[in-house]
Amino acid sequence: MTDTTKQKRPQQKLGWLVLFTTIPTLFCCALPIAFVTLGFGASWAALYASVPVIGIVAANKIWFFAASALMLAAAFWLAFRPGQSCPVDPDLARHCNTAKVWNRRFLYLSALIWLVGFGAAYLSVPLLEWLDP
Repeated sequence: MTDTTKQKRPQQKLGWLVLFTTIPTLFCCALPIAFVTLGFGASWAALYASVPVIGIVAANKIWFFAASALMLAAAFWLAFRPGQSCPVDPDLARHCNTAKVWNRRFLYLSALIWLVGFGAAYLSVPLLEWLDP
């Protein structure tokens, strides 16, 4: 195993972990609002009834949001920390740069999913109450 392979493994694992911890925030908070808004409330109710883990995630959403926010922060630090370098070999450098671009895209996607879930879980009700007193 080369040094570059050893360096990429923790970053790769953290990237997947970040992506999969932001998805439960989407299921607990953003998707229900989207389904109801689009007129698929009955479909969401049936899914909620048949997949009980969604209720568990919704009941413990503060822990999911806190854990995923910490992992997102760690992933952003890993993606943008100073002192990163790619190998000198042109082929490896090209693959390294391509991987960096895709890692950052997935990181931005994870952050967007987290923000949508956070907005749906914690900002939508206060905003509606403020708009319609």
